[in-house]
Amino acid sequence: MDIKFKSLTLQNFKSHQELTVNFGERTVITGDNTKGKSSIGEAVTWLLYGTDLMGSTKFDPFPSNYEAEETLVSLLLSVDGMETLLGRSLNKGKATYYINEVPSKATDYNELLDKLFDKDLFLSLYNPNYFFTLHPTKEQRPMLLKYVSAPANKEVFKELPRAQAEKLAELVKKHSMTDLEKIHRENKTKLEKMYIAAQSRTKTLKEQYENNAPTVPLESLQVEDSQLLKQIKEIEKVTDSAGDSNREYNNLQSQVKALTDQVAMSKERWPKLKNEVIEDTCRTCKRPLDDEAVQAVEKDKEKRTQEYKQQHANLVAKRNALREQLKELEYIDVTEQINQVRDLEDKRFPIQQEIIKHKQIEALKEQLEEAQTAEKDTLDSLNESIFIIDSIKAFYAQEAELQAEKVQALFDILSINLFKEQKNGDIKPDFEIEMDGKGYRKLSLSEGIRAGLELREVLSEQSDLVAPVFVDNAESITKFKEPTGQLIISRVVAGQELTIEVEE
Repeated sequence: MDIKFKSLTLQNFKSHQELTVNFGERTVITGDNTKGKSSIGEAVTWLLYGTDLMGSTKFDPFPSNYEAEETLVSLLLSVDGMETLLGRSLNKGKATYYINEVPSKATDYNELLDKLFDKDLFLSLYNPNYFFTLHPTKEQRPMLLKYVSAPANKEVFKELPRAQAEKLAELVKKHSMTDLEKIHRENKTKLEKMYIAAQSRTKTLKEQYENNAPTVPLESLQVEDSQLLKQIKEIEKVTDSAGDSNREYNNLQSQVKALTDQVAMSKERWPKLKNEVIEDTCRTCKRPLDDEAVQAVEKDKEKRTQEYKQQHANLVAKRNALREQLKELEYIDVTEQINQVRDLEDKRFPIQQEIIKHKQIEALKEQLEEAQTAEKDTLDSLNESIFIIDSIKAFYAQEAELQAEKVQALFDILSINLFKEQKNGDIKPDFEIEMDGKGYRKLSLSEGIRAGLELREVLSEQSDLVAPVFVDNAESITKFKEPTGQLIISRVVAGQELTIEVEE
């Protein structure tokens, strides 16, 4: 885009009651102090934005050396060959805007300006000192970098160590560099806590393992336990065999005792049966029984007597037979063998406890190995995140260096600092312009103008916007490179009235 000023008309603007400036490719404004040279440059910024050359709205366009009710500025400019006449007037605090001499709303006027060019960019091109009034990191840096593309990831990867480059190249396929840094910084914080916990668990299990480790080898314990068990089984063969015999003996003995008790009970019933009296009268009605009835009673007693004798004889015979069987058996005393088994089991107990301890320590060993593996895996993951974070730091540092080189290559006399390394090694966005090792604030007036001119040239070239430039106080600078676009120079000449010279 090419912006050219054709003519500027001032009415009651500052010290100018009536002034028209026709611009050429080079317009030189000279005169003594207070002759209104700077006002011509300010008229343009006030017309467009209601500000002075530095962008301040605390600007009064009314003249101070005479009375005027209204001030008016109009500018005929062309943008890529298309002419537009803009105007702004101020009367009793009320502003009126004109587009091609047609009164317009402020919104329409400002909308037109926004379509033509960005305010800060235009003012930076128009006034070489304006750029330096902006905030370094919030406004200056973004404006410059807006037109200078950052180096591509592949460019940066080429400058990194191979391991870092390959790792990041793979990861950025799924996440942006910013997201990767967030993910792995969060991982690092989490894994650091997990690693401390894993170390603590490993230490605890290791102490338990070392403090409870058996002193006798498992094989020796198993051999000794096997020998004792073998002795116990040999003795138990005897006790088991004796147990079968003794169970038979005890069973017969129990049967003999039971039958002896039954015989005794049977004997106790005999006297009552033997001495039972045969009644000759009815127990119920007390009437005498006839002979037939008495015989029946006697016959019943005889029957019961015979049955008793038979049952009693059977009990005695059965008992005596079992007694004969019992005489043929012998009760085997295995008390000594049982005591031997008990003694052997007592010897086995501590051995078995040691064998159990071996099993427990083996389980503890597995837990320890799992804990050590978990600790190692956690450390590996932590180191992986740290490596990625360090790689991202290196990426940003290298990207900053490449971008700084890219930006710096645009300048001849200025040094541009885009980044600042913090104490922790992180690269933080920064912005500082230096010339001959001095910051802008320390530059002389002429140095400041030269710095501003080079900067606006870079902005003009990178943004592809050609605009007029107003160099005020040009008497302080004897030589400078001709800028792109129309050049408007304001220079003090002692004792001279306002003079405007135009060169095509």
